[in-house]
Amino acid sequence: METSFSFVYELVINYRDSINVFWTFYVVNLVLATIAYKLGFAKELPVLKSVIVYIMLAVGMLILNLFSIVGYPITDSLIVICLVLGIYRLRLHRQRKSQHA
Repeated sequence: METSFSFVYELVINYRDSINVFWTFYVVNLVLATIAYKLGFAKELPVLKSVIVYIMLAVGMLILNLFSIVGYPITDSLIVICLVLGIYRLRLHRQRKSQHA
């Protein structure tokens, strides 16, 4: 029996056929990485620079996707990153709102 460190890997492998596993992980990882980028690191950039950043993000996800397919918890880590950054942004928003009130 093959063991994996990733809960999402086991879930996807059990419910998808092997042809779509690469693209399933790629789309999920790309969406989660985009959310993490917007929540934690995005600044106002000109349109062309934003396009370049997102293209580089998409290319980088191809490399990270290979680790997801092997069974490393890349997708799980991205989920945790998005949750932590989402909680941080929510608390920051509430703190700024209470200071202005």
